[in-house]
Amino acid sequence: MSVPKLSTCLVLEEPQNVPDGAGGLIETWVELGEIWAALDFGTGTERADQLRAIAAVSVTVTVRSALPSSPRRPTANQRFRLGDRVFRILAVAEDAPGYLRCFAREEVVT
Repeated sequence: MSVPKLSTCLVLEEPQNVPDGAGGLIETWVELGEIWAALDFGTGTERADQLRAIAAVSVTVTVRSALPSSPRRPTANQRFRLGDRVFRILAVAEDAPGYLRCFAREEVVT
């Protein structure tokens, strides 16, 4: 396998629940740090609910590996952010030595 070109700087975020002031919780996203990555876009789909259409694209994000205990190691249920774009991480797998492959989805409400 050739060495991936990690040319895109992404922000890794994880969800946290915080009190909403009315006895409940709201989900917010906390930045864990920046990670250089290679993005590979797959096929797109579109689905509709009662009020809107949602377009989704599969994205494979390749990053340098990190120890399982490191906060810089992406996990499922976290997300990458690139400006206003958000890539939800669905699964993470070991790739070539020293790299992780993150399977993600970008969704856009149209």
